[in-house]
Amino acid sequence: MSRKPKSKTFQAPKGMNDVLPESQKYWEKFFKVAQELADYYNFKTIETPVLEFADLFKKGIGLETDVIEHEMYTLKTKGGDFLALRPELTASAVRAYIENGFANQPQPVKFFHWGPVFRHESAQAGRYREFHQADFDVIGEGDPIIDAQIIQVVYVILNELGLKGLSIHINSVGDKNCRGKYRDELKMYYRNKINRLCKNCKRRFKENPLRMLDCKEEECAALKESAPSSIDYLDKDCRDHFKSVLEFLDELGVPYVLDSYLVRGLDYYTRTVFEIVPEEATGSQIAIASGGRYDYLISQLGGKPAPAMGGSIGIERAINEMRRQNVKIGAIKTKARVFLVQLGDLAKKKSLRLFEDFRKNNIHISESFGRDSIKAQLRVADRQGADLALIIGQKEALDGTVILREMYSGTQEIIPSEKIIDEVKKRLKKLPSRVPAAENNDLKYPPENNLKS
Repeated sequence: MSRKPKSKTFQAPKGMNDVLPESQKYWEKFFKVAQELADYYNFKTIETPVLEFADLFKKGIGLETDVIEHEMYTLKTKGGDFLALRPELTASAVRAYIENGFANQPQPVKFFHWGPVFRHESAQAGRYREFHQADFDVIGEGDPIIDAQIIQVVYVILNELGLKGLSIHINSVGDKNCRGKYRDELKMYYRNKINRLCKNCKRRFKENPLRMLDCKEEECAALKESAPSSIDYLDKDCRDHFKSVLEFLDELGVPYVLDSYLVRGLDYYTRTVFEIVPEEATGSQIAIASGGRYDYLISQLGGKPAPAMGGSIGIERAINEMRRQNVKIGAIKTKARVFLVQLGDLAKKKSLRLFEDFRKNNIHISESFGRDSIKAQLRVADRQGADLALIIGQKEALDGTVILREMYSGTQEIIPSEKIIDEVKKRLKKLPSRVPAAENNDLKYPPENNLKS
């Protein structure tokens, strides 16, 4: 008598997890905070396909990276297309930027996008084969204030989620003009130490020496401590850029740690790179968020050259840290109607701090930090229907004042910086909300020579 075959019990594939009802409140909290902060900072939401042509990632991420060599899920369609489950989001965002003609729109373009990504790596705590990321990207602006703002946005989101004790590690890996010399110095340092390297780092020595600095193997990590520092090999442009980024972060009061061996695992990064890790997490530190500048990726993927900066949050890692810290689930609210105008480097620094002060007071401010023309910024404010414009030039930055302009009437008043939030609250209660205006070349704006940079 034959036995009936035992029915198979299915399980989720290794490294891929269900999000059960008891976990949904954390996900809902994350998306509420991330979307509201994205809206506040004027990032536009996009979605890209889970499947892309594999060459997009090979060309963008780099053939000698672990992601491309070992971790990418690929398939060939019946029609012969070679596709890949996306291993990260940035290359897809850049592809969307190029394909949909965003280069022809006013720059910079600010994207917020999120979704699942896939990497065939060893599944363990904090590392999954299917996981989710939320990305913030600014394409078309090379000003170091953008680097600081991306780091600030990511850091603020993690703070709004209730996470404490976070450490921002930051470095500059230079650009194509100075990185070659640093690579040569690294190879020279490791040349007589090859026998002490792990198998992967012996391969990286030949193909991608910077990746040796990212190795977590005990012997390799020990060797890294005496390796040359990337900061020592920056040229003047990269050094000045990095110095400005740090000055902006200082002005914001955002804490950071200089980590001269931080390189990140993808080839497209240039200049600023960063990671955010929990200071008190047990075991090896796993970054909750990371990112950096990728000024060559757009041209590398066939688009018109454009500088860019992005930051990414690992959603599962953020949620796991929320649970570890026993974070209570709350909510945040935002509101809009004010536009922040600035002129000059010192004004930019003051504007970045003021922008955050208003956010903490639930007053929504728009901005166009990459523009240097007062008139152009006020036109943007008018198109957006702002009720009030806050104008800071070099004189106001030095005097500790702000020019408060009522957009409808054009009347202006100089207000001490410490009183500006209270004054704006009063004005917003009195003023009726405006609708966005059409382009008007006859609008009168304060002369820019009154706001010397």
